[in-house]
Amino acid sequence: MTNRDLCKNWTQWLMETRFAFLTPEMKQQTMNWLQVVRDNVLLRANIKEGETVLDIGTGTGLLAFKALEQLNGTGMMIFSDKFKDCLDSCEEFLKSQGITGGYKMLNSPAEKLDLQDNSVDKAMCRSVLVHIVDKQPAINEIYRVLKKGGHFCCFEPIIRSNTRYWELTNPENIRNYEAFKNAENEFMSDMNDAMCNFDENSIAKNLEMAGFEDGTVDSDVIPSTYVANSDMVDKWFTTPPSPDRPTMKERFLSYFDEETVNNYVEDVKNDLNGKEISVCSRSLYVNVIK
Repeated sequence: MTNRDLCKNWTQWLMETRFAFLTPEMKQQTMNWLQVVRDNVLLRANIKEGETVLDIGTGTGLLAFKALEQLNGTGMMIFSDKFKDCLDSCEEFLKSQGITGGYKMLNSPAEKLDLQDNSVDKAMCRSVLVHIVDKQPAINEIYRVLKKGGHFCCFEPIIRSNTRYWELTNPENIRNYEAFKNAENEFMSDMNDAMCNFDENSIAKNLEMAGFEDGTVDSDVIPSTYVANSDMVDKWFTTPPSPDRPTMKERFLSYFDEETVNNYVEDVKNDLNGKEISVCSRSLYVNVIK
């Protein structure tokens, strides 16, 4: 099964596929965490009534719906995404709630926003830059559309620094452990991979190059502990990180033959099944002013 069999579009991936490996309890914990992320981004944005607010890569509208509420019927909320299915889903929800004004849908990529210079008071995004290989053009665009004194606030996961599979497993129980460890370290540090080619220092440099001079880039570490099971581990390898990116199994298949990778997956499943594991996820919050 390929990532295209699992996920047809971004709306499906956002709402279903990305959480496929989680138990119901873990899904609830994740939703609670997403609300914390949303609130942290919006706290930094400090939205005022009457402002024009841009949500870049709005996805399912996690940030934009709450920001629209904060605008309280004033100003303009711009839902922006390069994928029309995401915008259609957001607009369908708004209309179902009887909300027909105070917002607009912008079908536009982050690297080429279809907006005038100096037209936005606040710009924000969540886990968007992580999907863009060359982040500089997108950050340049954000700077361009912001008014003088406008804020850019965002959250991004620093995936290259997350706990890796080889750190969770017992080497004695894994065939070809060192080879798979080296392969994972290599592709999780690939500078041509949008998800792995940045950290808080590189993003700070991107912001400076775009022209931002005032503000903060803060890193955060989120630890979690839970009991793994073989079904969960299997989905770690077969769930795509986005609709257009290879699964972990597909990444390993670029290094090893299928039988060797299948053996590795089975070894990891057997080693971790029923084991309590602790993982750390790093992320960053941006709050900068033009």
